[in-house]
Order: sequence, then C-alpha cells, then structure tokens
Amino acid sequence: MSIAHGPGFIDVHAHYVTDSSVARARAAGHDLADGMPWATWSVEAHLDLMDRSGIDTAVLSVASPGPHFGDDGAAHELARELNEEGARGVRDHPGRFGLFACLPLPDVDGALAEIKYAFDSLDVDGVILKTHTRGVYLGDPRLEPLFAELDRRGAIVLLHPTSPVCSEETALGHPRPVIEFLFDTTRAVTNMLFAGTLERYPRLRVIVPHCGAALPVVADRVNSFLQLFGPDRDGAPDVVAQLRRLYYDTAGFSPLTRQVPALLNLVAPERLLFGSDYCWTPAPVAEIHTATFADTPAPIDGTTWQSLTTANAHRLLPRLVG
Repeated sequence: MSIAHGPGFIDVHAHYVTDSSVARARAAGHDLADGMPWATWSVEAHLDLMDRSGIDTAVLSVASPGPHFGDDGAAHELARELNEEGARGVRDHPGRFGLFACLPLPDVDGALAEIKYAFDSLDVDGVILKTHTRGVYLGDPRLEPLFAELDRRGAIVLLHPTSPVCSEETALGHPRPVIEFLFDTTRAVTNMLFAGTLERYPRLRVIVPHCGAALPVVADRVNSFLQLFGPDRDGAPDVVAQLRRLYYDTAGFSPLTRQVPALLNLVAPERLLFGSDYCWTPAPVAEIHTATFADTPAPIDGTTWQSLTTANAHRLLPRLVG
C-alpha cells in the first residue's frame, strides 16, 4: 500500500519504545502494557511505515505506562534515557522526526528539571503528559508548578491516556485501551476544566488524543455542571469555548465514521491534527488508517485530510516545515 498524492502527513501521535524501557517495566511488574502485549519499535521500521503511508514527519513520544514505576530516582534516569534516545532519532533523520519529551511525574521537581534539560539541551518540540501518574490527575494542585513552567514556555502538551487506578475492576478483564483510555482522557480534561488549569495557563497548546475521546459528547453536560456546581459558579468559564481552543488528533481505530463527525460538532477543522498511534497500532492497521484519511473527503472544500491536518500541524509546529 503506497500513498503518493497530496502533501505528506504530519503525525503528532506516534510512539517509540526501547528494549531498556520494556525491561524496566517488566521488572516492575508490567508484563503487559495496560493489558496489551508490549509493542516493538525501531527507527528503520518506523521510517519504512512512514514512506509507505505518505507520512513526512512523525513527532515521537512515549505512551503509557511511561517512565515512572514507583521509584523517583529510577524514573528520572529512564525519562532521561528515553528522551535522549528520541532526540537521537531526530538528529539522525532531519525532517523526519520531532519529539515530545516524557517526564518523571508525579515527582514535580524531577519533571521541572527534565523540562529544562529537554527544551534547553535536547530542543524538543513539546512534552507528553499522561492523564494521571500514580493517581495524580492533570488539574491536581500539586502539578501547578509544572503547568506554570510549561505555560511560561508556551509549550505544546500532548495528553495521553493510561490505565485508571480502578482499571482492574472497571476494565472487566479487557485491555484498557478499548474504552478505559477514552474515559481517562475525558476524566483528566474534565478535571482540568473544573480546576481552572486551562484558564490559568492560556499559553499552553494542548493536544487531546483520539478525537477528543468522549468530550464531544459530554461537553455540554460538563459545562452545565461546572456552571451549577463548580468552584466559581458566578463566573465559571464556558467549557465549550475552552475545548474549542484545544487541538485534537485523529489517532484511533476507524474514527472517521462517528468520532470525527462528533468532534467537528465541537471544534473547527483547523483544530484537527493527524495521528497514527504507531507503534502501538500495528503497522498494517496504521497503514489502513492513514490510507483512509488520504482517500476520504475533508470537511473543507478544496482540501484533503492530508493538506488540512498538515497545514494545521505546520501552524502549531512551524519548524517541522520541510
């Protein structure tokens, strides 16, 4: 399968794993990753997929479960190792890769140190934040210094779901990415809305994964509850207006049929970005996913999904312009 027409995709939701990180995760008891077999990855395999699929550039990031398995020091070491490995791929293949750095949360001091190193020494494009780390959800007051620093830098922040702390009960034995990932994204963004995080830090450029998860469906309900029962009921900011300022990637299985139309009822097409979810989505499925977007009419006349999402990505990440 080969895609040759139109401008190449910019993939903002693309992952990498290393043998070292998998070994450390397994040593910490993660024989499976969120109930799924561990993915495998190499630069060569990723570039091959990109070339077959018409993806010009992929912004690499570390997905769940991330670098923290209970020990702050070990998490610092692994986050640094992963970020340096990702940065090596960017340096060795100019124009083909970008990088969203991972952080050793919930250790805020360690995360702040890694932000400084990642931005100032590795020149990363942004950071990836899990919906929660060891039960500390985005929007938690303990994370205020982190968001203040990211806001100061005007950072791009890709959110990524992980298994909720109650997933052993709620997943009913199924892999957590089936639905728990979508609910945890919705939970984390809702918590940020109630906490006022997005209003306090307006320079953050947040990418919500998987077509916004359940947010397009529950946005008005969350807005009503925030107006009625939120901490600032007399002046609560409009949830829908806040969600419309965020960006949304299209990673996920077959999102064009129902998820994308629901998302376009919430946000403008200019807020949509392409995501493949490779390597956690196997290469054959990632190819089909990309081909579907290449072959489906875009929501704006005179554009394709390739040209639309790539133009959006270039505005967000101008230095990825080849």
